Amino acid sequence: MKQKKSSAVEIEVDRLTNSIENSFTGEVFDTAVIQLKQSDNKLVKGTEWVFDWLTEIKDSSKEIYKLTTINNPKIIHGLLSIEDKADHIFIHLIESSNFNKGANKVYVGVAGNLFAFACKLSFDRGYDGYVAFDSKTSLIKHYEKTIGATHFRGKRMFIDTPSAEKLVQRYFKTK
Repeated sequence: MKQKKSSAVEIEVDRLTNSIENSFTGEVFDTAVIQLKQSDNKLVKGTEWVFDWLTEIKDSSKEIYKLTTINNPKIIHGLLSIEDKADHIFIHLIESSNFNKGANKVYVGVAGNLFAFACKLSFDRGYDGYVAFDSKTSLIKHYEKTIGATHFRGKRMFIDTPSAEKLVQRYFKTK
């Protein structure tokens, strides 16, 4: 059984790209972000993931999304757990696949893509792009620099409308 990890967001935004990009060849791949359902348990089961995504899927207050490429929707590049707070989107967890972590990661841009998707959902739902999350303390400055997030207090951070617009325009071209 997996240990439950802290729900603080601890993914490093390696680089903001226009999609995801093969770190070895530079080839860019169009992506899709698709909602997972409880019937998708087999997709997030196993040792590939640090977080307990099975528990996330079972929590009816959360929506879980997977990031894939358009050409190969069976391979998950990253996962995102959010909650609609009626005036903003709250990110509970965000994680890259094992093959997209570390110095030898295959693809860059996964984290930026998932943050941009959360911002897009916020715009789509009428929340002006506002997204909040709790960060690992050591990554607060990183999120301020890479995605334009603002440190609120403690570990809480948020992405406001101008920063959200930049992310959405980079990854989705239109709100």
